[in-house]
Amino acid sequence: MITPKRNCSLCPRLKKYRDKYKMLEPKWHNAPVQSFGNLDSNILIVGLAPGLKGANKTGRPFTGDHAGNLLYPTLLKYKLASGVYKEIYNDGIKMLNTRITNSVRCVPPGNKPKTLEKKNCQQFLESEINNMNNLKIILALGTIAHQVVLKIFKIKLSLYKFKHGDIHNIKNNILLYDSYHCSRYNTQTKRLTQQMFEEVILSIKEKLISLLPPSQPYLLKNRH
Repeated sequence: MITPKRNCSLCPRLKKYRDKYKMLEPKWHNAPVQSFGNLDSNILIVGLAPGLKGANKTGRPFTGDHAGNLLYPTLLKYKLASGVYKEIYNDGIKMLNTRITNSVRCVPPGNKPKTLEKKNCQQFLESEINNMNNLKIILALGTIAHQVVLKIFKIKLSLYKFKHGDIHNIKNNILLYDSYHCSRYNTQTKRLTQQMFEEVILSIKEKLISLLPPSQPYLLKNRH
């Protein structure tokens, strides 16, 4: 599987931004953020990019910023993770049949990656998806993640428009679920409420149970 190197320089603007914070905050991760969860999971959650004071600081997707405060407790509630979320990378959280990643692996200034940066990073998500042999459900958090997934599966963007709560059968019986990103902006403006997000996660869990044979529990043993 292809993953970005810690000193990845594919995107000069993003490398320059990382290097800036290596000087300002040398104890932070300040590098491409690797995915969290096992490759043999049935569920893949795809976000936008690491947050400056979230994953770029802690080194784990959605950890340490506002988005993680909604994502991880919801996964814990519906038993797609176990442990206690403490906003740090070594809090002992274990993913259960779920893997979390981002479409862009490095923190972008203003949380806005450019088109070429998204294109440069797409190879890593594509390699990841190709190596998830048990993959059945992808949850795209936001329009950019939705579009990147469609590009990986070579599906025209006009065929499946992003819409919160929609479900698309994209290829080989893999389902793409859409949800607004659990960002501070979306939750504070009520574009995404806790109830709305929980409904999406519950729907995914129930669908997965229906897809798996009775002999296979929907939750694999504890995985990192």
